[in-house]
Amino acid sequence: MVRDRTAEPADLGYDVCYVNGFQTQPQDSAAFAADHPELLVQTGDGPLADPGWPDELLFDTSTAAKRQALVELVGPWVEGCADDGYDAVEVDNLDSWTRSGGALSADDDAALAVAYAEVAHRAGLAIAQKNTPELAGRLREAGFDFAVAESCAVFDECDAYLAHYPVLLDVEYTDELGADGFAELCRDSDRPPQVVLRDQDLLTPDDDGYAFETCGD
Repeated sequence: MVRDRTAEPADLGYDVCYVNGFQTQPQDSAAFAADHPELLVQTGDGPLADPGWPDELLFDTSTAAKRQALVELVGPWVEGCADDGYDAVEVDNLDSWTRSGGALSADDDAALAVAYAEVAHRAGLAIAQKNTPELAGRLREAGFDFAVAESCAVFDECDAYLAHYPVLLDVEYTDELGADGFAELCRDSDRPPQVVLRDQDLLTPDDDGYAFETCGD
């Protein structure tokens, strides 16, 4: 079960802690921009926001010094996941360089990801690669333990992870795959062993539109 680092583990099996390691969380963006402007990608109009999630600002991973400063900020979040009893951590927005307008590179983000993995392992946590199939081989070799992918069946990317990782958790979404598509995926013998269907907004069971299914449910 994956939960945000601010929440307690679900204690329903294997608990994975969500950490946004390459962008701000929406509720933290203003404070982070005020306290650490030098650690955000800056434009002539201010910090660069993710176009898909405009309340999230991109961390500046472009130099070793900035990456170290980010590790000093984010590392305690990862260590907090261990303190709270999580088994593993997934660090989101590894692909932020693709939305940086050329300010960042794959090498920049991969270097920070490897630093996060070192923090996680020292804390006794496994670490998952979140999305970005083009870095799967590189990060697996650097010590990442498993992968969490969103919509890898929709985008035909699952094999890119499975070629390198023994464990892949694939999360598909109702507004992309739909119930019929999910049922078809579950019948496919070549699908990832662990597949979940969720609503895009990750609603709770009490909310209209909530969806949670696994193959075999």
